[in-house]
Amino acid sequence: MLMNPLVGVMYHWLGGFASATFYVPYRGIRQWSWEIFWLTGGIFSWLLAPWLFASVMTQDLLGVLGATPDRTVMLCVLFGLLWGFGGLTYGLTMRYLGLSLGMAVVLGLSTVFGTLIPPIVEGDFASTLLGTTSGRIVLLGLCVTLAGIITVAVAGARKDATLSAEQKAVAIAEFDYRKGLAVAIFSGIMSSCFAFGLAAGEPVRALSAAAGTGALWAGLPVLCLVMFGGLVTNAIWCAHLIRKNRSAGQWLGSPKAYTGGADAVPDTLHGARRAPLLRNYLLAALGGTLWYFQFFFYSMGESQMGRLGFSSWTLHMASIIIFGTLWGFAFREWKDAAPRVRALVWCGVGLLVLATVIIGYGNSLG
Repeated sequence: MLMNPLVGVMYHWLGGFASATFYVPYRGIRQWSWEIFWLTGGIFSWLLAPWLFASVMTQDLLGVLGATPDRTVMLCVLFGLLWGFGGLTYGLTMRYLGLSLGMAVVLGLSTVFGTLIPPIVEGDFASTLLGTTSGRIVLLGLCVTLAGIITVAVAGARKDATLSAEQKAVAIAEFDYRKGLAVAIFSGIMSSCFAFGLAAGEPVRALSAAAGTGALWAGLPVLCLVMFGGLVTNAIWCAHLIRKNRSAGQWLGSPKAYTGGADAVPDTLHGARRAPLLRNYLLAALGGTLWYFQFFFYSMGESQMGRLGFSSWTLHMASIIIFGTLWGFAFREWKDAAPRVRALVWCGVGLLVLATVIIGYGNSLG
């Protein structure tokens, strides 16, 4: 298959849109605690969707995974476990900081670690990034990405500094800047482990290609392993919260299961009304599937980037922030911000768009 980095950029944009959008359906869930809708959506994200799409789009999935060396399987699952902590706290970041600022902080850190650590560990940093024109252009794109992320984050901080507590509560019901920033930093570092899991899964990709899977889909079996690790981490934490809050009955519509624990979302604070189960399950399934689709398209985009494929992580992060910021405007998180602050955040988005063009061009030269 001929590689086309510009097509790869478009796939990454699709993945970024899916990632930025996944939490939107969760906002429509009613009468469920956070741990209930997070685990319900997660079953679609980390278990059902990866195996379904890998089974349909690849050749001999079970045979490929059975032939994968044990060390590779363990590394993929381990990095998935660590990434699971990032995904777990990513949802909390959205609750405490909102879509715009939360994504900027988390994904900024994830961009740096997820892009640079794999080539450094593999010993290719100097030869691949610094030693070639295409590599230096990609590195420039990374720098522009970080500039865009910082610009968006600064705009978010300025916006929050000028809002009253009442205004923050209207835009983001559980806004807490200090708690949210701490959670976001941890989430950003842990989230970068997904990139490490994908790098560790290269032998799986090679086995899948050897089994007859096209290059566009050969990375899907890797997602089954990495995302399973994420499922384990999230399932353990959600099980703890379900036991603590006695909220398991919410899956069956029990109005008495909710106890008002600290990990519930505001929509569940309405007492004894029964949950709209069909609506909740459909929204959780939609949100969870969208979460998976970010990596579905990521895998397709990475297959188009050639020897500078690790730059895919930067493209992915940039596109998530672009669409996450747009959702922030759609949900009126910026409606009370000063015009100069809104202009600043649009400058950040412009830098991120420019960065994707630069990185795509650098990959096309490579």
